[in-house]
Amino acid sequence: MHVIAVANQKGGVGKTTTSVNLSASLALTGAQMLLVDLDPQGNATIGCGIDKDALDASTCEWLMGEAGLEDIALECVAGIVLAPSNADLTAAEVELLAVEDRVARLRECLASASRWFDYVVIDCPPALNLLTLNALTAADGVLIPTQCEYYALEGLVALLDTIAGTRERGNPRLRIEGVLRTMYDPRVRLTLEVSRQLIDHFGDQVFRTVIPRNVRLAEAPSHGLPVIFYDRRSTGAAAYMALAQEIAAKHADAP
Repeated sequence: MHVIAVANQKGGVGKTTTSVNLSASLALTGAQMLLVDLDPQGNATIGCGIDKDALDASTCEWLMGEAGLEDIALECVAGIVLAPSNADLTAAEVELLAVEDRVARLRECLASASRWFDYVVIDCPPALNLLTLNALTAADGVLIPTQCEYYALEGLVALLDTIAGTRERGNPRLRIEGVLRTMYDPRVRLTLEVSRQLIDHFGDQVFRTVIPRNVRLAEAPSHGLPVIFYDRRSTGAAAYMALAQEIAAKHADAP
């Protein structure tokens, strides 16, 4: 089981879009997928067609040990298993502050899931908070969606420091899964310049796949569908399928 945390403390860079659509695309390659919505906004839950306000239990109860994965898991399109979220998760974050193993709760929750899934994708909140630290402590790799804009590199400094700190404090296996260029528009000079800077800084850690600006990608969540089920011919669907294949190939080649 390979655990990928999709993280960037900057909002609006495509974390949830990537979490949902990468999960669907990996599932279509034949992988057994668990998508963990670790954001109290519950956008990944909505994007999978689930009413977040009608949940009997969510990641809140799971993290607090009040329910097992089998109690909260929902099967969604493409066979994705979803650990859903809603605003209750905010309360869990407060309660975790008083728990001794507060940054390792998600890792403990996932320990029994390794025989069921090939990949776990964790949609992190747009903050370097306790929930994100739980995701990083549980993860093997961090996928960093980055919009090609002026402050892209500057905004990554805090996240890279947090990743380094997580390695030192209890998850030495944590690596950068890759930097994903999102909302990519090659007609814009700034996009090309920031893309070059990312490659100069991260080298082959930058995915070859880029995610274009695409209307269908923006529309799909309102229909509760990953884009590949909303419009499989769209450029957004093709891009996330290419990303899934790039990730699958990388792990197939790994020792």
